[in-house]
Amino acid sequence: TSIGFIGLGQMGYHMAKHLQSKADNKPFIIYDVDKGAISRFTNDSELNASSRVKVASSPADLASKASVIVTALPESSHVKSVYLGKDGIVHGIGSGTLCIDSSTIDISVSTEVSKQVIAAGARAVDAPISGGIMGAKAATLTFMVGSETTGDFERAKSCLEKMGKNVVHCGNLGAGQTAKICNNLLLAISMIGTAEAMNLGIRLGLDAGVLASIFNTSSGRCWSSDTANPVPDVIPTAPSTNGYAGGFKSRLMLKDLGLVSNAAKDSKSPLLLGSLAENIYRHISNNPEMVDKDFSVVYKWLTSTAGSSGSKS
Repeated sequence: TSIGFIGLGQMGYHMAKHLQSKADNKPFIIYDVDKGAISRFTNDSELNASSRVKVASSPADLASKASVIVTALPESSHVKSVYLGKDGIVHGIGSGTLCIDSSTIDISVSTEVSKQVIAAGARAVDAPISGGIMGAKAATLTFMVGSETTGDFERAKSCLEKMGKNVVHCGNLGAGQTAKICNNLLLAISMIGTAEAMNLGIRLGLDAGVLASIFNTSSGRCWSSDTANPVPDVIPTAPSTNGYAGGFKSRLMLKDLGLVSNAAKDSKSPLLLGSLAENIYRHISNNPEMVDKDFSVVYKWLTSTAGSSGSKS
């Protein structure tokens, strides 16, 4: 048994490290278009020395050597290319190989890719992630899994548990993606709400730390306040305290809200606050100083860029 991992980005790098270190000395094969990421990974001093890391020349090459493949990629186009494109996974995959895609992508694309993998004689599940970079580093991620069979889920779970602490079976193929975009819809709205409430309280003279502590012990408590508070220096480990560096980039939140919008149209679901959140993150993503900052930078946007509408500090 060998494990393959494709996508050594901000999330994937840490996920792959945990998986490799707990791989029980199984061969571990990696691939990424970024050669720098491959070099950093193969030279990482924290890797399990007894499980030698091999580098594949393409997704198809990796697929020909791995019995379990995990992918963590930015967008739908990347997933389609890695799985179905020239030198893609389906062109090298063996019978019975399990593919676990942890990307957050369009539900219809995810389902289409999974079905093509299954048609090629392999197995596939969608398993998008919640928990951010902090969760990836600490191996405390939540995986939301969609699978065709319970057996596929159980097989994937044994792998995913090495990278996270919660592995939830959400339903059939695509159900994991559905759960993920619903979570991120709520996350975007709650972050904007937290930023707006913090800004109002601070402008009215409250200390930021005192206000946050009230939220965090009251009915307004949420992850956006007690873990990733958007006001700098309220939570020492929050991206806002580190100049909004790291974390979940604003442009990726905009991407996910686009997926939400597509799903809402397909299902004829009302999207009131979601549409407003998407518009706000579109404005933020058009700001070159904020586009690659953590999405909690909405607080900075609210107190500066949006100042012309009366909310400038």
